[in-house]
Amino acid sequence: DKVLVMLPNIPEWWEIMHGLRRLKAIPIPATTLLTAKEIRYRLSAADIKAIIAADEEAQKIEEAVDMQGHAPILIIINPSVSPLTKGGIEGWCERQGWHNYIKERNKADANTGKRALSDEPSIIYFTSGTTGPPKMVLHTQASYPLAHIITGKYWLDLRPEDIHWNISDTGWAKAAWSSLFGPWNMGATIFSFYKKGKFDPALTIEIMQKYPITTFCGPPTAYRMMAKEISAEKFRFKSLRHFVAAGEPLNKEIINIWKERTGLYIYDGYGQTETVNVLANFRCLSVKPGSMGVPAPGFIVDIVDENGNIVCPDTEGDIAIKIKPKRPVGLFKEYFGNPEATEKTIKGDWYLAGDRAYKDDDGYFWFVARADDIILTSGYRIGPFEIESVLIGHPAVKESAVVASPDEVRGEVVKAFVVLTEAHTPSDALKKELQEFVKKHTAPYKYPRKIEFVEELPKTISGKIKRKELKMREFGR
Repeated sequence: DKVLVMLPNIPEWWEIMHGLRRLKAIPIPATTLLTAKEIRYRLSAADIKAIIAADEEAQKIEEAVDMQGHAPILIIINPSVSPLTKGGIEGWCERQGWHNYIKERNKADANTGKRALSDEPSIIYFTSGTTGPPKMVLHTQASYPLAHIITGKYWLDLRPEDIHWNISDTGWAKAAWSSLFGPWNMGATIFSFYKKGKFDPALTIEIMQKYPITTFCGPPTAYRMMAKEISAEKFRFKSLRHFVAAGEPLNKEIINIWKERTGLYIYDGYGQTETVNVLANFRCLSVKPGSMGVPAPGFIVDIVDENGNIVCPDTEGDIAIKIKPKRPVGLFKEYFGNPEATEKTIKGDWYLAGDRAYKDDDGYFWFVARADDIILTSGYRIGPFEIESVLIGHPAVKESAVVASPDEVRGEVVKAFVVLTEAHTPSDALKKELQEFVKKHTAPYKYPRKIEFVEELPKTISGKIKRKELKMREFGR
């Protein structure tokens, strides 16, 4: 049975995820930001038998159920009450048509469970693509729970005495990586903090100072905000020894700032909802700030051309994972119910990740762009991440997003959406200054011919910039 789990970062999420897997039910984690329409789509696509959710999400779930006409079992939790209550159910909400989670848990038989085989379904994540509705990524009992030993041991560098904090939303696959399977495979303690609202860089720094956290995982957006908004003297941590980032590339400039302030590198890693950690900067190797690192143990990763042939070093191509003659364990089984989409990811002996990069002579990978983010202007191919990495080095830039914008002469030109730091205000003079800054630090043809100052950038719940949304806005779609 498939179960939608729509909870914030509260201890019951861990309890429920393991409980469902012990029953051989299939959890489908989901962000609490889903709309009724998005919930309805998941109900119809996955034949969901139950929904476990916080009380504040109940109304939109009921709307989705009414629209769908399919009535799954509904189980409710009130996250504002002290977690893991040992006694009664005082304070835990009751709602018509819903089962109270604490009541049901207190009645449950703790010995209930079934042995699972390694190739049986374990977990499903809905993941958005460049076209069409979200696809269902199906992982087996081996491809996520077991294979995240690679993530926990080699990238997170966890040991039993560690206390690990990952600030990912529970609906993002990164929570399975770094909040669930990675740490517990290594016997590490998980630190959790629940607060409604947007990411607060000052509060995050305060928590890292106050508690004995030893390892920390966050998205590049969080690191950029902390580095740009918090003064250098605040970066004093008594117990932290290891920082990692994933979700989208992390700019070299931010890694260098972090190293200057803490004495520690941020170890950037790469993977997808469809994989475990497949490329990373590892503590046992030299860090190349700004790179994606090298292949993780158990994976053969390379750069291939449009025909699936490996290209020479420093040549841009598609990131590819070798799947023949032996498929690596930490790769998803399929897009559930969508064999056509699954087949599109395969080219010869390779699984194509959908990202563009190049590999240097030392075997380190360098991100260029999502395949659909490449900007084609006057015959040149420009990756947005390179321009964003230059812009973040300017003291006025808090963060930026670079996309293609239509142009009658060049077809497309580079446009930068820029969020400024508090000490700076938008002006034509500042636009010119930023353009000259980019020309100085990269090939002049790559500079943004258009710059728009914005208050914030559109992002996913996991903190990834929605470049596609900005690009579609530019092209009037």
